[in-house]
Amino acid sequence: MGSELSRARELPRHQYSAQLFSAAMRTGCRRRSFLMSAFALMTCVRSFTVVYRVGKVERAIRFHQKRFLSATATASEAPRSQKKKSSNTGGLRRLPVVKAPNELVARARKTAYKVKADSNIKNARNRARKHGAETLNAMTQALCIPLRDLVNGYKTEWRRLHPFERVVADLTARARQKRDGLTLTTVLDDIHEARKELLEAGKDWVARAKAAETAREAGEAMQEGQERLLDLFEELAAPSVSQILTLQRSLRSAPAVRLDTPAVVLVGAPNVGKSSIVRAISSATPEVNNYPFTTRGMTLGHVEVFWSENEAIAKAVVPDAKRKPNQPSVEVVTGRYSFSQLCQVMDSPGLLVRPDDERNEMEALTLAAMQHLPTAVMYVMDLSGGAGDKCSSVKDQLKLRREIRARFPRRPWIDVVSKYDLGFEDGSLEELEEILDGEPYLKLSIHEDIGVDELRTEVLRVLGEVRVVLDAMAVVDERSARPQ
Repeated sequence: MGSELSRARELPRHQYSAQLFSAAMRTGCRRRSFLMSAFALMTCVRSFTVVYRVGKVERAIRFHQKRFLSATATASEAPRSQKKKSSNTGGLRRLPVVKAPNELVARARKTAYKVKADSNIKNARNRARKHGAETLNAMTQALCIPLRDLVNGYKTEWRRLHPFERVVADLTARARQKRDGLTLTTVLDDIHEARKELLEAGKDWVARAKAAETAREAGEAMQEGQERLLDLFEELAAPSVSQILTLQRSLRSAPAVRLDTPAVVLVGAPNVGKSSIVRAISSATPEVNNYPFTTRGMTLGHVEVFWSENEAIAKAVVPDAKRKPNQPSVEVVTGRYSFSQLCQVMDSPGLLVRPDDERNEMEALTLAAMQHLPTAVMYVMDLSGGAGDKCSSVKDQLKLRREIRARFPRRPWIDVVSKYDLGFEDGSLEELEEILDGEPYLKLSIHEDIGVDELRTEVLRVLGEVRVVLDAMAVVDERSARPQ
């Protein structure tokens, strides 16, 4: 039969099953000394299984479709492409869904209620024992399994988060810790310990129901055990589950950021005019990304960048609000440009000159955006002395520029002196030029429309530099995903 099966594998797929069936039949018929009790042929999408019994001997032969396809595949067949990596952060929305404590309790009650007494057991005491034990065990599992899945799911998904999302999650948890003094790790540990207590209590009540002397005692143990398990859940697990539920609502509300789109992040001290610049060079009604640990959000505008056939930047415009999201622009449809891409312009919260361990959540978010997202940096300064904050003095702004540039020396960079129409403090431009050491900077006034066109040109330049890096990263990912 082995040689016949070998030849069968060389046949087309529709003949392979028939040949396999006939070979098995002939083999069974030759063994007349045994009584063939059954023969079954099972064919599924992934495997062919032939099971035949000869007397008391059961033999199973399984031929995987994968092996068959690999033996008959032609050289022209291309390998299947691997699943593409996600182009958005969005991992915080994939955290395990947490049910409210009252919903978990209601589901546990319903599960226990569905357990019925075994009518086949004639002895009333034994029937009550079994019914009580099964009911208590069902309730215990209904309370404990969601807690286990919650803890394991959070720990698993937390490790899979994008670095930027991990910072957002940590900042959210840190803000909650400031309010109630609890960390995410502490809450998850509390849920884990509560689950262990519930399991032990459930085992004890199951044992008590099984050891009942009478049917009445078994029923009383069942009722008392259920109420005690629910009381334990409310006492030990419900507060921690409620805290996780509140934290999850905050985390899942965090905006997703595209990782395959070039972006420019505006950085600087508070009140230096970053939001005005975003509105001047990008979409007229920018989005506001609200993060759960603060009432202040990150303003996000868009610029539609058109690329020529040689993949050089041709022009950039504010995207048409009336055009549908996936609808190509007229310039691309008519062939004037090769393609277009929506790029992001982000206004970040203001930074102050102080150590990292003293920064607030919004400052940490700004640094995380520069560190983990594909962005160029536009450093904005107001040298007029009217920023309105003692911590936003010209001296501090220039010192902050040194620190940020030293931390991110390889980022595409634009230096902008905003509110140029308001003038500047004596000696501030000379000190800035000394710090820049010959590097150019832009003089900008949104109110007087000074330097806006030049700024758009510089934004195009740095977006092009970011896109080169993203394309190189995509090529590396594609090569690493190819089968060896």
